[in-house]
Amino acid sequence: MTRTDDLGRTFTWNGPPRRIVSLCPSQTEYLYALGLSDRIVGRTRFCIHPQPAVARARRIGGTKDVDLTRIRALHPDFILAEQEEQRRETVELLAREYPVAVTRVENVADGLSMLLTVGEWVGCDAMARVWHGRIARAFGTIAKAPPLRTAYLIWKNPWMGVGPTTYIDSVLAHLGLINVWNEKMERYPSFELADLKTLGPELVLLSSEPYPFRARHVSEIAAAVPAARVLLVDGEWFSWYGVRMWAAADALQQLVRQLKRSGF
Repeated sequence: MTRTDDLGRTFTWNGPPRRIVSLCPSQTEYLYALGLSDRIVGRTRFCIHPQPAVARARRIGGTKDVDLTRIRALHPDFILAEQEEQRRETVELLAREYPVAVTRVENVADGLSMLLTVGEWVGCDAMARVWHGRIARAFGTIAKAPPLRTAYLIWKNPWMGVGPTTYIDSVLAHLGLINVWNEKMERYPSFELADLKTLGPELVLLSSEPYPFRARHVSEIAAAVPAARVLLVDGEWFSWYGVRMWAAADALQQLVRQLKRSGF
């Protein structure tokens, strides 16, 4: 069978795959939710859900530094990658030897359509439609938060936030929050902490990943931006798509309620 992936690349494989290597944590979790636990032979060290099932798949390095030797030893007949997670040269190198399909998820709508696309690629159309329906309904019921100017931080040293054309930015917009970096071109802008105040955030969200922000960082940000409310949030609510969106919908709704109760 020949298909075209989200980057316009053509890949060919022989029917539903039996030995899958997944290079994206969100996708790996989704493949398990589709009932493919016996077919997933390889995953990255960042593919941590679902436990304990995912531990049985062999780790093949990180998302940016996959180990080709380990992948070859697994004899995969299908590799699933994501534009946000893998370097182009990694995809091109793997594609010389294996069928490689790349998804591109930059917003909530992409996350929903990905459920159907990947489901078709791996021969699980019916279950994919079930998950698509569940998640579309869950995200469709999330109430809007007050339109707060929001800075979502993902890194320190250097400080980094989240800009446009990212899945996180789309989730913020879905909640009715206004990204302070929306008008910038950078997808992940770097900034000096002293300059954060000039962006005028009313709300600053400190993500648990990729940088593990803690309570001490809340005080640091609050001192730099005293007019803003600073909250720690689970990064998986905002950055993991696939079946994680189902659980995230309830958590995001609770965040909206928290903001409303706080008088915003």
